[in-house]
This record gives sequence, structure tokens and C-alpha cells, in this order.
Amino acid sequence: MSALDSSIICAFLEADGQPVSGDRLAKDLGVSRVAIWGRLEKLRAAGFIFTASPRKGYMLKEVPQILHPTLLDAHCRRAKFSLSIEYLESVDSTNSEAERQLANGKEAPFIVLAQSQTAGRGRLGRKWHSSDKGNIYLSLALRPFILPERLKPFTLWMGLAICRYVEDSLGIKLGLKWPNDILSPDGKKIAGILTEARLDADTVRDLIFGLGLNISPQQDFPTELKAIASSLTHITGSPLDVNSLTAGIIKNIYTSWEEFKEDRWAHLFKEYWARYDILTGKIVTIQLRGEPVTGVVEGIDEVGSLRIKTADGKTVLISSGEVTLRS
Repeated sequence: MSALDSSIICAFLEADGQPVSGDRLAKDLGVSRVAIWGRLEKLRAAGFIFTASPRKGYMLKEVPQILHPTLLDAHCRRAKFSLSIEYLESVDSTNSEAERQLANGKEAPFIVLAQSQTAGRGRLGRKWHSSDKGNIYLSLALRPFILPERLKPFTLWMGLAICRYVEDSLGIKLGLKWPNDILSPDGKKIAGILTEARLDADTVRDLIFGLGLNISPQQDFPTELKAIASSLTHITGSPLDVNSLTAGIIKNIYTSWEEFKEDRWAHLFKEYWARYDILTGKIVTIQLRGEPVTGVVEGIDEVGSLRIKTADGKTVLISSGEVTLRS
């Protein structure tokens, strides 16, 4: 990715459809007018469409409809947010790549972002369908050095924060199925979260937060997933700018992590849960290592454990497990 290209695209985004003078671009960026023309030609070859108006300048008419590192960086600049992003056309799993880079000593925090995954995964070893049609597959890699018990509400908090961001930015109210599935308004899976950690003595040394978020149209799903999965484009009924949305998601998850790390999250935790939870009051079965537990969900405790009232009137706290809704 060229920093000059990113600066050029950022100027066009700031212009919001109005012409941008080539002379002004050259002066502001400290390069020649010919250099600007040459960069615009390379950007055209990458899928950007510009038109030229005599004495007015250039206008940006279309941008790539898939993730593009230059366009993504321009949106991050506009959001006044900077974080190291490792962009890959394809990878086995962004979580696996983040783990490898942490093991090799890469400085954290950083993001691994991929156009597609060949071995995307979710909780309990499940496969995550990873189309290359413009969805979000990313992992945030951290070295938090915090006590392991502090991580208990982390995944839940991050899922709730993503629901809040999508509602604020797109007007779509998603739901969170404890502990890590984000569902569309009609109950179909739209995103999944996979948090993985490595402990060093009594400290969380490496922490990886993985997110798969469906954006592309629902017809891109395999037949077996169409009945149970959805996408943001399917909900809105119109195309979404995947680069703008990805920049916003990256900023949101890193800001949410900072709030968590600095203990600035607890006062919002139950407020977000009350808004985005889909389980309270419903009958569920939790699959555990021992006997499954069935009962009515009564909410969560202060660290995100699920409160289940069983048929014998007892309240059981569940800190992990697989949830199945019962009719």
C-alpha cells in the first residue's frame, strides 16, 4: 500500500463527490502534478473510477466493492484512527496468522485482515464459511498482561459493543446469543466471535479476538447455510461500503478493548445486555462436559455468566457452554 495513494483517496473522500484539483493535490502532498496523474492511473487500474472536468479537477465516481488496503487506510485516516493492519488476500485463519505473528515477536497491538480464509473457524472447532465476496474476517492481536479471571466478560462485552456500533452506524438492531453469536433481527447468524488466549504463569500473555461478519449478499452462502445465516446487505437491501464499515469496526473493537482494559466498561455492560440480549426469559439447554442443563434464562451476573433457573427452582450460573433454544 502506498501512503501517497492513501492520501490522495482520503482527499477525494473528504471532498464528498466534489471536484478535487490536481494542482491543489500536488501542492498539498508535496509532489509534482505528473506524479498525481500517474498515481490516479494506477488507482484506476485497481478499480477506482475518476472523471476529469476542465478547470475543475477530478471527481471520484466509484471505488472497489471489495476490501482494498488503500481505501481502508483512507477511511481509517478520516476516522482519525491508526493501528497496524496486516492485509492478506487469503489466509488459513486470521486467528492462526495472528498467533503465528505473536509467536514470532511482532509488536502488538495489530490487526490481521483477510479477503478470504481457507480454514476459518469458530468455537468448538467448527468451520466458519469464509467467502471472498466482501465480508469481514479479522483478528485483533494483543499482549494484555492481565489476570486470567479478568477475561471472563471480555467476549460478551466485545459482542455487545459490536451490536451497538452496527445499530449506531447502520440503524440495524442485531441480537447477541450468549456468549459469542451475533444474530440478525430474524434470528439468523450474522457474525461469530472467537477469543483465544495464551497464559504465562498467572498472566494472559497473548490475546486474540477474532471476528467473522457477513456483509455480502445472502446468495453467496452455500445452500446449507442460507436457512440459518444472513448478512448486513441482505438486511439493508442495498450494497454497503465494506471498506468504510471495516474501518469503523476496527476502530470500535480496539476502542472497546481499551475500555475493557481500563475498567471503563462495567457501567455499560448490563445496559447493552438489556438492549441486545435475545435469551432472557427463554428456555434453553446448555451443553456442558457433564450433564446438560435446561432452564429459563434469567440474565447474567456481573462477569457475564448466564443465570439459568431450572425446573426444580434452583438458579445455576453457567460460565461457558453451547446454548440451544428450546421451543
